[in-house]
Amino acid sequence: MAKTDLASGPRAGRYSGPRRSWVYWTVATLVLLAGFADLARGGETLAPILLVIGYCVLIPLAILR
Repeated sequence: MAKTDLASGPRAGRYSGPRRSWVYWTVATLVLLAGFADLARGGETLAPILLVIGYCVLIPLAILR
């Protein structure tokens, strides 16, 4: 019987553990907090950009990862 390499399976290199997921959630939270903080002080340009990036890019990315 041939020896099989466990690392060459169909999911090899795909799962990087729960740490990666927490990194995405932490970055998303920090970007959203920065967006809301800028919005609270009257920001009209940076705040919407940060909020859109947070809600439309980073949170879906964190959910999918």
